[in-house]
Amino acid sequence: MSDRSESVIEMMMEQWESMAGMAGMFIVTIGIGIFIQPAYDFSEARAYGDEGTTQSSFILLQLLLIGIFTVVIIWLARKGLDYLIKGIVMLALGLSLFYAIQPFIALIFFNIGFSSVAYFGLSVLAITIGGMVALHHYPEWWVVNSVGVMVGSGVIVMIGISFVPTLVIIFMILAAIYDYWAVHKSKHMLELADTMIGLKLPVLLVAPKEKGYSFLEQEGDIMQDSPPAPPSVMEAELVDRQERMKPKKKSRDALFMGLGDVIFPGMLVISAISFLPEWGPEIWNPYGDLHMAQIFVAIGTLIGGLVGYVLLMTFVAQGNPQPGLPLLNGGAILGYIISGIYAVGPAQLFQAITFL
Repeated sequence: MSDRSESVIEMMMEQWESMAGMAGMFIVTIGIGIFIQPAYDFSEARAYGDEGTTQSSFILLQLLLIGIFTVVIIWLARKGLDYLIKGIVMLALGLSLFYAIQPFIALIFFNIGFSSVAYFGLSVLAITIGGMVALHHYPEWWVVNSVGVMVGSGVIVMIGISFVPTLVIIFMILAAIYDYWAVHKSKHMLELADTMIGLKLPVLLVAPKEKGYSFLEQEGDIMQDSPPAPPSVMEAELVDRQERMKPKKKSRDALFMGLGDVIFPGMLVISAISFLPEWGPEIWNPYGDLHMAQIFVAIGTLIGGLVGYVLLMTFVAQGNPQPGLPLLNGGAILGYIISGIYAVGPAQLFQAITFL
């Protein structure tokens, strides 16, 4: 048992740079979401209005839409209709990117004293189109990550401001169960991941393990690679001797994480800021002041997600695809509960919800 633990630690140390890079993107994506949240924290920006923030039927609708999207994308991939997949995903990414960059352009316009609504809209549209064009023509890992981080921050804000933490937690638990089943049982999530890697779409984040890595050269058939069957007892000793004489085989050239693995913990962070009581000193934000209690719970939730991330990496380091949501969501939820009890008290953590 100790030998196995030492082996896992050794593999994690060999990949610490890519794992740290992925953790950095996790933090930056959620951090951008926290920064722009006040710009969208009003009734008209919520997906289903103020009334929908406590209606569980909308959460079930969101989960159903995820399932339908997954089925459609896999069906199109099996039919070889890659151009349709890319068109659908690029449209969704473009809308999310447009949403995420608006607050930054507005801040720039405000600081330079420029108030033209027309030029503001054109600027946001031009940057969005530029990002999509760069992604289409040169989907290198740093382009994919740049667009993915901004898209992820936009999505976590869109969902986080639309549902109270109680509903978000229910959503996260259901999504974690679905993710486990889709990776370990049906395995269709691995097929979906390979499709997205093959099309070089930023619905995932990429952390190279060594210099010179190119995502442009990455094949989209790495997630479904199954390990060979274990040898018999008599063969095991011979295999072990042979392996010790051979140089170690490298694992995948990059670490991959689905954007959903960042979005789900992130939307609980944003929901906490949006709906928890405004207690404590105000913290300045150019889009609207936040309160210390909200930020404390948000950071506690983020730290919980990072703890789940470290646990997740102990499995990923061994080169096996793993469902991220069970650990990431579980860590974020625990972080929310622990920090929330301290900051606002247990009575404020869970809001009353309805089905309709």
